[in-house]
Amino acid sequence: MPSNDFAIRSEGLTREFGAVRALDSLTLDVPKGIVFGFLGPNGAGKTTAIRVFLGLLDPTAGRAEVLGYDTRRDGTAIRTRCGALLEHPGLYERLSAADNLEFYGRAWHATRRERRERIRELLTRFGLWERRDDPVGTWSRGMKQKLAVARAVMHRPDLVFLDEPTSGLDPVSTVGLREDLSALAAQEGVTVFLTTHNLNEAERLCSQVGVIRGGRLMAVGSPESLRARRDSGRVEITTHGLRDDVVGELRAWPGIESLTAEDGRLTFSLGPGASAAPIVAMLVQHGVGVEEVRKARATLEDAFLDLMGLETGINGGPT
Repeated sequence: MPSNDFAIRSEGLTREFGAVRALDSLTLDVPKGIVFGFLGPNGAGKTTAIRVFLGLLDPTAGRAEVLGYDTRRDGTAIRTRCGALLEHPGLYERLSAADNLEFYGRAWHATRRERRERIRELLTRFGLWERRDDPVGTWSRGMKQKLAVARAVMHRPDLVFLDEPTSGLDPVSTVGLREDLSALAAQEGVTVFLTTHNLNEAERLCSQVGVIRGGRLMAVGSPESLRARRDSGRVEITTHGLRDDVVGELRAWPGIESLTAEDGRLTFSLGPGASAAPIVAMLVQHGVGVEEVRKARATLEDAFLDLMGLETGINGGPT
């Protein structure tokens, strides 16, 4: 199991709380140097997994290694080499941003020069340097969250865990923090393990994602590979003059496995060997105007909802 290529490796990782199985045989490899997104609904086991990886909880069964250390035996060594932003930001709001980072730099036993250089580096990177002397309590939520991430990486960890880092942020702050995290991973080579409900964020930021439901890992791979699972055989036709009787005929059409019709847009899944050409011809014969025919591109949200057991219309949400 040990490998220098992976920041996290787990085999059959299980954690129970009484009758509740929060993690169920989780087997997962997270390569070093990437942004990894861990996706799942509330109660899926995401936060429990982070706590086990940090050695804060022992697994009921199975095992895991983080940065080569066993989570059961080496929790202190793991936490020394990792950063974490969990439920609480860990900021002192009466202190300035610089003083907050100074405090954590001292806690990590950095020298005075190291603290001074690192504080300037991080506050500049996150766009906070000009406000470094302001009490953090006067800042916006987005600025505080950026500072909390800076606090988590103050000691240059090899791996940082971020639990819903953009939760509650407005769209502008979310985009800004996402760009900061991407730059952080690229420039410092740190592995970022983040949980999120924001699927657009995961699709844009993460090299790999894992989807968890009820404590079980449902899928893992690049966002592109998960989207491809949903793209297969999907076609989208934009029309005008589409009538209910034509839609009814299409629902019984051989080779169409599922179909949605909304605002003149037909989205359907074709079975093996089926072609969209006869369907287009049928629409034209029925006097339906065909404006565009294209292969429908699934989003990560489509793939996620499929894995959650919810049927969706491509680019159209649950159906």
